[in-house]
Amino acid sequence: MTSEDSNIAWFRYTGPYIKAHRGRTFVVYLGSGALDTPRCVTLVHDLALLHSLGVRLVLVHATREAIGQKLAANNTPEQFHHGIRITDDHTLAIASDAASHQRLHLERMMSTGLPNTPLLGARLRVISGNFVTARPLGIYDGVDYLHSGAVRRVDAEGIVSVLDNDAIALISPLGYSPAGELFSVSASEVAEAVAVAIGADKLLFLDRYEGLMTADGQLIRQCTVATAEQLIINDHEQKRLRDAACRACIAGVERSHVISFEREDALMEELFTHDGSGTLIAQNQYEQARRAHIDDIASIVELIRPLEDSGALVRRSRERLEEEIEHFSILERDGRVIACAALYAYPDEKVGEIACVATHPDYRRAGRAEQLLQALLNQAAEHALTHVFALTTQTTHWFLEQGFAPTTQEALPVEKQQLYNWQRNAAVLIRPVSH
Repeated sequence: MTSEDSNIAWFRYTGPYIKAHRGRTFVVYLGSGALDTPRCVTLVHDLALLHSLGVRLVLVHATREAIGQKLAANNTPEQFHHGIRITDDHTLAIASDAASHQRLHLERMMSTGLPNTPLLGARLRVISGNFVTARPLGIYDGVDYLHSGAVRRVDAEGIVSVLDNDAIALISPLGYSPAGELFSVSASEVAEAVAVAIGADKLLFLDRYEGLMTADGQLIRQCTVATAEQLIINDHEQKRLRDAACRACIAGVERSHVISFEREDALMEELFTHDGSGTLIAQNQYEQARRAHIDDIASIVELIRPLEDSGALVRRSRERLEEEIEHFSILERDGRVIACAALYAYPDEKVGEIACVATHPDYRRAGRAEQLLQALLNQAAEHALTHVFALTTQTTHWFLEQGFAPTTQEALPVEKQQLYNWQRNAAVLIRPVSH
């Protein structure tokens, strides 16, 4: 395959994502250091590309490290209490200066239109404003946080009007009180509050963390809010992002993501590939097992055809699949069918057949087939079936691992015995259904 063929194949692969993201609203948190990395130019180009594809963007930039660096340059010690900076008059001036510098930097980068860049002829409009009303954090444990604040209210109508006018909203981690006071606010809190207030479809945290990790250091590709909340995270900043992502999902944001800005192309990989580059957090299961319907026929055919060609599955015509679609269940990931299986009930004998178990090659050996099998066992229990059986030529060991035991053809329902293909000589396995 030539490079051009490869590029065309990739473009076709991303087509469903381009369609799915068009018109959606994403709040993107640019973590501390994101604007200082050499990859910042690529990141801005990627954001411009998303905008050109019809994504409605709200950017929230973090200033925590920039403030710390300027305080260190002035030989001024940083003061924290419970991980929150105490913002005196001097620190507030530095926070304001850092936010202004970063805002101007982003506006400047998004205004360039050099040849051979995604910004050529883009004419991006970036609009900032007093979208965040803040309140003082006050005094905790006898410590006055001074000009450190918390989000009181978000001008959702103002932000949405910016997006409706095909502009990018840019929000700094500063808030204003009704009395005109200025407060330094956590950027992650601002991003969370904005995403919830405007009903964003995604909240993306771009920071130094690759994503959320298991106890043994493995990247978690996707998880529910409940799973994410149970993770033990010792790093205060990473825990802050995790908590903000979970709260946003609980409050109605469909999905939150934790991605590394230090990895080039991480943002695009997260949004335009099935497995992404970081961690996706959702209120419900990212992969949904459900009953199949007629619109799933083409996907099921694509999934099972290679297994039929290899002899692992009995060949089924499209017409037969259409007639039997009510027996099928699928596992769906981001609109893509990645596994299927069917349950055929024989209510008179109180048994059922597990058939046509198939998983996409990219997702095998990761528990998808087991998940679908459990869904079918639950269906069997609902139909008061006492046992399920399977006929297989190439996956006997897998069924044995799932609690099936070898049996003979005589254990099959009479109707199935009459249809048994002796030339195929499939093994017969059976297991009880738990109620």
